This record gives sequence, C-alpha cells and structure tokens, in this order.
Amino acid sequence: MKWTLFQLNQLQHKGLEINETVDVSEITSHSDIRSVGPVHVTGRADLSSKKATFHLTMEGSMVLPCSRTLVDVDYPFTIKTTETFLFQPGEYESDDEELHTVEGDQIDLLPIIQESIILEVPMQIFSDSPDKEKSAPQSGRDWEVVTEEETKEKVDPRLAGLAKFFEKDKE
Repeated sequence: MKWTLFQLNQLQHKGLEINETVDVSEITSHSDIRSVGPVHVTGRADLSSKKATFHLTMEGSMVLPCSRTLVDVDYPFTIKTTETFLFQPGEYESDDEELHTVEGDQIDLLPIIQESIILEVPMQIFSDSPDKEKSAPQSGRDWEVVTEEETKEKVDPRLAGLAKFFEKDKE
C-alpha cells in the first residue's frame, strides 16, 4: 500500500481505486490484541498537485480476550476513515481531516491502517457463550460460583436454628 509521489501525479486525472487485502499481523504487539486476520481495504483517493486524500474502508476481524473470563473473542470490525497527505507542509489547513506530511517521496498507508485498527479495540468485550473448560475457574479452595437461585434455596447452616425459631413463632 505504497505509492511514490510520481505515481500519484500520473494517476491524478484517472483517480485511484483501492481494493486490496493487507497483512497487519505485526500489531499483535498491542497488549489486548491476540491476533488479527487479513484486512480488506477498499476506497478511493482524490489526488491533486498539493495533496492526496484517501477515503478508506477497512474490514477484518481480530481476536481479543473476554473482559470477564479471558476467553478468546472474535471481534469483527469495519472502520471508515479519511486521511489527507500534504505534499508540501504548511500550504493547506483544515480542522475536519487528519493531515499527514509526506516524508521522502512515498506515501505508505500501512501504518495508518494499523493505527486505525488499534484505535478500534474496545475497552471491554464479553464472550456470548464462553467455553466452560477454557473460561475462568468456577470453583476453588473454599469457594465456588453460585447462581442467585442456588443461594435462595440454600439456608446457611449457622442460621438454621433461627429459621426454626420463627416457624414456632408463627404457629
């Protein structure tokens, strides 16, 4: 996903359509991202002599840990972004768009795509149906996870005598 300024100047009148699949697997360095599949990038570029504006849509899927059980959760994403690259800095100003300056004579969209994916990671994600074997432990030494129904049915043995006391009182 790299173009030289010369290539972009040649495509200025034709326009540039983007329809590629890119590998962004190296962003697993982010602490929450366990893996990322190939990302399908589509869009177009509006080219002029002073700037190139890319209108991109990125679709893919990443694996994140469940916030409750740490089970792998497949998280599909669709990201739409507009990125503008200025060929000469300081000639164009806008508050509406992300502005980047071209370093050297190439525009590389891969770092922009990686950054957009990292920004898409949610604060919390929960698994719909966690696998009981892979999920967090359900019991341990002197403890176990119980449901609300189970707690209603059980009477604390320390209070069993007190429950009998109130039954006598009702009679």
